[in-house]
Amino acid sequence: MFKKVFISILCIVLPIYSAIADELTLQKNAPTSYVVKKGDTLWDISAVFLKQPWLWPKLWRLNPEINNPHLIYPGDELRLVYDEQGQPMLVKGKPSLKWSPKTRKTLKEQNPVSIISLNEIAPYIRYESLLTQQQVDTLPYVLGNNEGQKSALNNAKIYIKGDLIAGQSYGFYNKGEKIIDPETQELIGYYAKFIGMGKAIRAGDIANNVPATVYLSEVKREVRSGDLVLPINDGQLLPAYYSMQAADKDINGRIIKAATDNREFAKLDVVMINKGLEDNVKLGDIMSINRQSPQVIETEAGPRYKKDSSRWERLTESSESGYVMPTEKLGKLMIFKMYQQVSMGLILSTQKPVRLDDKVTAP
Repeated sequence: MFKKVFISILCIVLPIYSAIADELTLQKNAPTSYVVKKGDTLWDISAVFLKQPWLWPKLWRLNPEINNPHLIYPGDELRLVYDEQGQPMLVKGKPSLKWSPKTRKTLKEQNPVSIISLNEIAPYIRYESLLTQQQVDTLPYVLGNNEGQKSALNNAKIYIKGDLIAGQSYGFYNKGEKIIDPETQELIGYYAKFIGMGKAIRAGDIANNVPATVYLSEVKREVRSGDLVLPINDGQLLPAYYSMQAADKDINGRIIKAATDNREFAKLDVVMINKGLEDNVKLGDIMSINRQSPQVIETEAGPRYKKDSSRWERLTESSESGYVMPTEKLGKLMIFKMYQQVSMGLILSTQKPVRLDDKVTAP
């Protein structure tokens, strides 16, 4: 099922070069050439050369051999050259083919390089990750199944309180933990845990207390009484056009949730931040992940981390005894889905494990 999604998402339109005003800055140790490896993305390759990998379209902009970077394959050699104005650009090299009497070696694999690693985010694009309080209060929900049990797996018929559309596919969600904005303490909604999907075979008539019936076809875990129901389009080919750009300089948010449910996470993990459409977050926004360094205070015994100091030392701390510690950059993430108050992002790079409550800002 996900194969169609992956194929569709791979069809990504290049950002418009004229819309990008930033100047390219090369890494100090940028190589003069690079051979594409299996698993590389355009972001990874650009990060080898650029301090701002989201400006990758400018790096490939004038090269007739890389007018569609999706045609870059593992084994291709890329060379760093400069145009007449001294601006860097990548061109495809001409590595020689090696032949042996018995074996013909080819440099290219079947799958071209994509912009980012898309298999990590496809399920989150297709299925919901946040349920509002209104949805929780009003969505159809599971009553039970035809065997008199409170839970069901694949190939079961389950009954739904709600009017559904016969023939329509529906997704089932468990109302997960509350999502609270750490800055305002406001309830944003509930994390939606996707359980599985099925197709409605009876529409139901809830006005007359007749439930709808759904035949479960693809279930990740048991569907239980009370689980919520949302329509999906299982044949939908999802477009994902990521025109990467630096996020708005006024955005200042935090990581509030990770799809892994861990407190620390790494490259290619999916996270949720407490900024969304109402904060002018846009599809393809690149954000910097930052962490405040631990606070240090002066004590009679010398400098200590505030978290390690005694209660007395904290109580007697003066404004002059504490230091304003710097915020350090950890990595980058890209926004791929937005709600009103939160957004979903894919961690593209990180120097150390990212944590809940780390800050996100313009890069």
